[in-house]
Amino acid sequence: MRIINSLILAGGLLACGASQAGDLLQWQNNSLTYLWGKNFKVNPEIQQTVTFEHADAWKYGDNFFFLDKIFYQGKKDANNGPNTYYGEFSPRLSFGKIFDQKLEFGPVKDVLLAMTYEFGEGDTESYLIGPGFDLAIPGFDYFQLNFYQRTTDGSRPGDNVWQITPVWSYTIPVGSSDILIDGFMDWVVDNDENRRGTYQANLHFNPQVKYDLGKALHLGEKQLYVGIEYDYWKNKYGIKDSDAFTTDQNTMSFLVKVHF
Repeated sequence: MRIINSLILAGGLLACGASQAGDLLQWQNNSLTYLWGKNFKVNPEIQQTVTFEHADAWKYGDNFFFLDKIFYQGKKDANNGPNTYYGEFSPRLSFGKIFDQKLEFGPVKDVLLAMTYEFGEGDTESYLIGPGFDLAIPGFDYFQLNFYQRTTDGSRPGDNVWQITPVWSYTIPVGSSDILIDGFMDWVVDNDENRRGTYQANLHFNPQVKYDLGKALHLGEKQLYVGIEYDYWKNKYGIKDSDAFTTDQNTMSFLVKVHF
């Protein structure tokens, strides 16, 4: 745990250094998203979410951060009340950039040390660390494949389980604009109930399909999107789905997203 904390802290400090030294920062992008959806499981059925996202690349790697503020349409969650928050910070250190060498073989463009810190209201903190790969897959804007070992804080089960996380973006030209399909999948593959109590292997698939409305209206490319977010989560939060308590989530939200 201390090693993971130290590495994530180091990644954060390096990221801060990059933001303070313009010659280290290669690019950055920020966005705000509003989502409305229903048929959620475990938490209240109808949810509105406002999400802030930040992504950047810098001299020695890249960073991704998001923070969700979730509203339960006036209803109360058993643990978090009428609203809650959840976020993740994911710094990655590039061995190709650090050693100024091309680490390319087959579809692999780069090899990285990938880390994630998960946080939110209640007992939600987790620390993830493992190898990451940038892949060159024809047609995709980018494709990342990260392998993590998860460690949780608090009393929750689920330490030392492996998670596989692909992240992707794919653009399809449509008429005078584009449709962007991007998202991620978190697949927690370990399921040793004897060692970890009730924690279950789970699969969270979360793509967004968005139309570049800003480009269509000549307001600016890649700035204003409308579309949907699909959310499939088998054994949500690692809770086993059953007839008594449904945790398999299969829902869709409408979204508006603004980049700046």
